[in-house]
Amino acid sequence: MPDARRTDAVLLLVALVWGSSYLSAQTATAVLPVLVVLFARYALSALACLGLVATDRKSGGWTRDELRIGVPLGVTQAAVLVVETYGVAHTSAANAGLIISLTIVITPLLDRTGHRGGLPLSFYAAAGVCLLAVGLLMSGNGFHAPRLGDLLMLAAALIRAVHVALVGRLTVNRAIRPLRLTTVQTLVGSALFLLPASGELSTLAHIGVAGWAQLLYLALFCSVFAFLAQTWAVQRTSASRASLLLGTEPIWAAAVGITLAGDHFTPLTGLGAAMMVAGTYWGQSIERAHRADASEGARPPSTAPAPSETRTVQGRGELRDKPQPTRR
Repeated sequence: MPDARRTDAVLLLVALVWGSSYLSAQTATAVLPVLVVLFARYALSALACLGLVATDRKSGGWTRDELRIGVPLGVTQAAVLVVETYGVAHTSAANAGLIISLTIVITPLLDRTGHRGGLPLSFYAAAGVCLLAVGLLMSGNGFHAPRLGDLLMLAAALIRAVHVALVGRLTVNRAIRPLRLTTVQTLVGSALFLLPASGELSTLAHIGVAGWAQLLYLALFCSVFAFLAQTWAVQRTSASRASLLLGTEPIWAAAVGITLAGDHFTPLTGLGAAMMVAGTYWGQSIERAHRADASEGARPPSTAPAPSETRTVQGRGELRDKPQPTRR
């Protein structure tokens, strides 16, 4: 398989794994308390990350930045997952995956590390399409008061946007290794959820093989594997291409929810799903173009790279974009 297709396949697999995580979390919280699910997911992820760090003896010890930045990011990441997990327990897996994709259009409103000045009006139009889509998704079989799970997923999208913007702000111009940063975050999350979950940890003994399979899938595939695979793939393609492929996550979430969980889309929710995907892609493309224009305008003419200095990706001649903060 050519390198480009292999990289695309890995990114699509990451999007599929993340899209399926909502159904896995929903299934796990049906047999376990939410806080126990979160602690188990973090603890298993931390053990896996520590094992990977132990095998990487060439990169040296922990840096002060990795520890100092990993702690607050671990707290905000834990806040995302607790609201998201409670939300997916009270709504459909398809709705959860679609609503959380609002992060794509909320994050640029908070992040000022990659562009100067206000975003163009067309971006706010795309955000308006997404908000209208959320209303249609919440309507279900007809317009009614929003369900608790949908509102929690909306809150999770906002908190995740804050987390992603914070990642960009704290890690810019710092040499931080992704695996080390992720390890610190998983250790922080394990510590945060240990005490609240301690009173119900005995329930882990009664969930059986299927329950443990869901927890291992959430920890090892949806967290550790997806993050490392994403990092590997982004280093071998353009950020624009990577974000496009990873942006298929809500489509996979809807497909998994309909196929495996029996979620049903009415005409209203189907329209909302289509508008959500279209709005997030539209907003993402506008923000990316605005970021590129701002970067080009800020570059002094004398520092423009010569054609011979332009970096390519795996010999394919694609210009490398600046990697963007992504989901987890």
